[in-house]
Amino acid sequence: MTTLAIEETEALFKVLDDSSELLKKALDTSYLDAFIESGDNLIEGKVQVEDGRPAPQLEQQLQTLYDSVDKPSLSKEVVRQAVQLVMLKAIREDEIQANHQLTPDTIGMVMGYLVVRLFKQQPLTILDPAVGTANLLTTVMNQLADAVHQPIAGIGIDNDDSLLSVADISTTLQGNSVTLQHQDALGELLLPAVDLVVSDLPIGYYPLDDKVTSFKTHAQSGHSYVHHLLMEQAMQYVKPGGFGVFLVPSQLFATPESKGLLAWLQDTAYLQGFLALPKDLFTAQQSEKSILLLQRHGGQAKQADKVMLGEFPSFKDQANFSKFIAEIVDWEQADLLK
Repeated sequence: MTTLAIEETEALFKVLDDSSELLKKALDTSYLDAFIESGDNLIEGKVQVEDGRPAPQLEQQLQTLYDSVDKPSLSKEVVRQAVQLVMLKAIREDEIQANHQLTPDTIGMVMGYLVVRLFKQQPLTILDPAVGTANLLTTVMNQLADAVHQPIAGIGIDNDDSLLSVADISTTLQGNSVTLQHQDALGELLLPAVDLVVSDLPIGYYPLDDKVTSFKTHAQSGHSYVHHLLMEQAMQYVKPGGFGVFLVPSQLFATPESKGLLAWLQDTAYLQGFLALPKDLFTAQQSEKSILLLQRHGGQAKQADKVMLGEFPSFKDQANFSKFIAEIVDWEQADLLK
C-alpha cells in the first residue's frame, strides 16, 4: 500500500473504532455488535436511534464521526483493511473462536495471485462457502478486478449472522457485487454455477451425521470432517473446467479419512496443485496449512502432466519467495494453461 492508502486506512479505522467504542458503552454490548451497528450507521449516513439510545449528545458525536468519511473516495482495499483491523480488535476483545478468525493477508494475497494466473479477460463469479467476514473473498475479488478488468461477482455463505453482518458492511462499503446467504453451506443451496471457489475452510467435525450420508466424503463411522464435506459441496457448483482454491490442513491426505476424500477427487476433479505455506507462519505442526488447487472435470480441463507440489519459502526471504513464484508462473504457462 502507498503511504496515502495507509493514512486513509488508519483514518477510516479510527472512525470505525471510536464510534464502536462509544456505542459499546452506550448500548452495553460487545465490541463486534457495536461495530455492526456503527457500520450500518456509516452506510446509511445517519445514526439509528431506538428507545432513546444513543442519547442526543452521543448521536451528534457519532454523526460528526460518520460525516468525516468521504465514502465515494474510499478505495476497496482501504475499506477492506480498515474493517480487517476492526475485526482483529474484535477477535481480541470478544475472544472470538479460532474458526471465525481472519485469513492473514499474506495468505490471501498468495491465493489471489494463483487465481489471477488462472483466468484471463472474462467476467467471473466466485463462491466462498465459509465466507465469514468476506475478507478472503474480497481480497481475491479485488486482485482479479485489477487484473482482468471485467465484472467480478461474489457469493458468500455462512451460518454465523454476526460475521455475515460484517461481510455485508465490508462489501457494501467496498462497492463489491457480493450476494450473502445466511445458512448451513452443507444444506440445500440455490446457487448458479460459478467459475471459481475460494475458501479458508473451517477445520473440525460436522455434528449432523444424518444430514451428510449422501456425501462421498462422509465418514464411515462417527462424525465427518467439515472441510472434506465443504470441498465436495462447493465443487458441485463449479462449472466444468472451473477451479477450487482451498486453504486446508497440510496433513489433509495423511489422515485415515483421506481415503474417502481421494475417492471423491478421482471422480470429480483433478488435483493440480498442493503448496505448503511457510512453516514459520504457524505456531505448531498440527496447525500448518497448504493451498489446494482443484480443477473440475469437463470443459477443456485435463490432469496436468506435472502436479504443482512444493513448499513456499518464508515470506521474509524475498529472493527465494520471488524465485518460487516465478516457478509457479512457468508451470502454469507450460502445463496447466497450455
